[in-house]
Amino acid sequence: MTVIKDFWWFFKEEKRRYLIGIASLVLVTCLNVLPPKIMGGVIDKIVNSQLNKGDLLTQLFFLILVALAMYGLRYLWRMYLLGTSYRLGQVMRYRFFEQLTKMSPSFYQQYRTGDLMAHATNDMNALTRLAGVGVLTVVNSTMTGFITLLTMSVTISWQLTLVAVLPLPFMVLATTKLGHKLQGAVKESRLAFSELTNKVQESVAGIKVSKSFGYQAAELADFQTINELTFVKKMQTMTHQSLLDPLSLLFIGVSYVLTLMIGAKMLTQGQITIGDLIAFVSYLDMLVWPLMALGFLVNLVQRGRVSYERLRNVLSQKSEITEVENPIESIANGPLVYHVEQFSYADDVTLSDVHFVLEKGQTLGLVGQIGSGKTSLIKLLLREYDVTKGSICLNGFDIRNYRLSDLRNVIGYVPQEPFLFATTILENVRFGNPSLSLAEVEAATKLSQVYEDVIAMPDGFSTLIGEKGVSLSGGQKQRLAMSRAMILDPDILILDDALSAVDAKTEHAIIENLKETRQAKTTIITAHRLSAVVHADLILVMQNGQIIERGRHEDLLNQGGWYAQTYALQQLTLSISY
Repeated sequence: MTVIKDFWWFFKEEKRRYLIGIASLVLVTCLNVLPPKIMGGVIDKIVNSQLNKGDLLTQLFFLILVALAMYGLRYLWRMYLLGTSYRLGQVMRYRFFEQLTKMSPSFYQQYRTGDLMAHATNDMNALTRLAGVGVLTVVNSTMTGFITLLTMSVTISWQLTLVAVLPLPFMVLATTKLGHKLQGAVKESRLAFSELTNKVQESVAGIKVSKSFGYQAAELADFQTINELTFVKKMQTMTHQSLLDPLSLLFIGVSYVLTLMIGAKMLTQGQITIGDLIAFVSYLDMLVWPLMALGFLVNLVQRGRVSYERLRNVLSQKSEITEVENPIESIANGPLVYHVEQFSYADDVTLSDVHFVLEKGQTLGLVGQIGSGKTSLIKLLLREYDVTKGSICLNGFDIRNYRLSDLRNVIGYVPQEPFLFATTILENVRFGNPSLSLAEVEAATKLSQVYEDVIAMPDGFSTLIGEKGVSLSGGQKQRLAMSRAMILDPDILILDDALSAVDAKTEHAIIENLKETRQAKTTIITAHRLSAVVHADLILVMQNGQIIERGRHEDLLNQGGWYAQTYALQQLTLSISY
C-alpha cells in the first residue's frame, strides 16, 4: 500500500492508459480459462465415444478464435502497461536532473558523482520495473488466481478447490517473512553498488595522477576490495531472492499432491469425470504463475521501495540558494557594491568586513595568498552561496532580489579549473549559444590567444578534445574557457585565476584585448601573478578573508606593503628568467 501511495500521482496522471492495459489483461485472463474447459469436454466425449468430426472442428475453431483474441489483447496490455512505465522513468529522470541543476555546491559535497550516477541508472530502472512489470504482476496474478479459482469451484468442484488451496496461506506467511530480509539485503547491495560506481568514476578521472605516483597497484587493490564487497552484498541479495521460487514451488507441490489424492478418490466415487480432473490439473497449472508471482512481486516491490527511498532522499533536498517570491523583472549592469559584514561556509568565518564599490565598466583585481578569500568573493556574486551578514548590490538592488537565471545571464565566468565537454572545440566555445557562427567563434579564440593553437590541430575547430579536454594543455584549456565566456560579451566577466597556466607574453596580449573590447563592461580578475591586474581600476589585497590593501597599481606600490613587495619579487624573478 505504501508503494501505491508513493506512485499514486503517476497512476492518476496515466489512468487512461493503465485502465486500457488492465482491461486488456483482465480479458486475456478470462479467455485463458476457456482452453482447459474445452479440452476437458473433448476428453470426456472421447471417453464416452461421443466425439464426432463436427464437434472436433467446432472446438478447434473456438480454440483458434480464443488464441487470436488473446494475441491482440496481449499486444495491448504490453503497450499500455509496460510502455507507460517507461514514461515514469522519463519523468523521474527529468525531475532528478532538474534537482541536480538547482542544488548549491554544498549538495555536491554531500553526494558523490558515483552515488548520483547509481541513482540515475539502477534506482531508476527499479522504479520503471515496479510501475510496469509490478502492476502487470499484481493485476495478472490476482485476476488469474481469482478467475481460475472461481472456474474450478463453479464448473468442477468447490470441495477439491478448497483442498488445493489449503497450503497457500502458509506460503504467504513464509514469503512475507523472507521479503523483509530481502529488503535489507537490497538496500545494502544498492549502497555497495553506489560505492563501486563512485570508485570507478573517481579512478578514471584521476588516472593521470595515479600513474604519475606509480599508484596503479594500490588503486587496483582498493578497487578490488570495493568490488568484492559489492559482489558479497549482491550474493546475499541473490541468496534471499533465490529462496523465493523454491519456497513457492514447495507449497505448490503440496497442492498437487493433495489434488491428486483427493481428486482420484472423487473420481472413483463418480463425483467428477476424468475430463474434469484433467481440466482441474490444468487450472492448477495456471495457478502456478500467480503463486510464483507472489515471490517475484515481493522481490520487485522491495527493490522498488529501496530505490524510491534513495531517490526521494535526493529529491527532498532543498537548495540553500532560493529566489524571492516576487523577483525584479529585469536586470541591468551598473555599480557593484559589496557590503559583506560576515560570510562563512560552516562555523569558521571566511570573509569579514569586506566593503568596496566597483563602477560599471571598471576592472577589479583581486590578489592575495592562497585561501585569502578571493574565490569566495566571486562565489557570492554568482550566488553559489549567500552572504551570511550583509549584502551585494548590482545597479542599486540586492542580487538576491534578481532571478538566478537573470543574474547569471549577465555574468561570464571562467573558473580556476575550467571544465570542457567531450565534444569539438567549436561546440565548446559556443556552448552558451549554439547558433553562433564559426566566424564569431574564431574572433573569440583570437581574443583569448588560442586561435593559432586550434588551427594548428589536424581537425581545427572540429577537433574532439576528449572528456574534460584531456587532449589539451592547461593553458589551452584556460584560453578555450575564456573564449567560451568572452564570445557572449557578458556585462560582467569574471576570470578566477584563469591566466595562471599561460606565459607572461600571452597574458599581456589577452589583457590588452580585454582593455580594448570591454571598455563599457565590468571585469573582475583574481590572480596570483600581479602583472594580470596592474591595469585594474581597483585592486584589493585579501588576507584571511579581509581587505588589507586597496587602490590602483601605483597607489599600492607607494604603500610599500604586501602588494609592493610581492610585485617587486615577481618582477625580479621574471628578469632573472629572461
